[in-house]
Amino acid sequence: MIKMVDILKKELSMKFNDAVEHVRKIVEDEGFSVMLVKNIDEIFKKKLGVKEYERYTIILACAPQFAKGALDVSKNVGLLFPCSFAVYEDQGKIYVGHASIMKIAPEVGLAPQDKMAPVIEATGKAVHAAWDKL
Repeated sequence: MIKMVDILKKELSMKFNDAVEHVRKIVEDEGFSVMLVKNIDEIFKKKLGVKEYERYTIILACAPQFAKGALDVSKNVGLLFPCSFAVYEDQGKIYVGHASIMKIAPEVGLAPQDKMAPVIEATGKAVHAAWDKL
């Protein structure tokens, strides 16, 4: 049986900085704590001397109730924390993307699928509630 993790990707019709703020706000409104917003393209510029790179910002978030539920199943799930949303430019368009770390955990052997199922369902509802508002 082939398992697949859903990769969510959506084009946003707004300027890049507005898109980052829009995603950050919605994630917080849906009960996630935003832990960090980091411009990866700026890190490339500073640390690697890359002068031109399309904008790429990650928003790292945590929903404590889901994190606890996952860690109660297996402490190894924490190796995938925190949940991330990426806002990026690609060929002049602005996108937001997300992949479920809770779905990834059983697929890479960090937690049993049957015990993660309730956590995956709960986090999926919260992420999709946010996703639908983007």
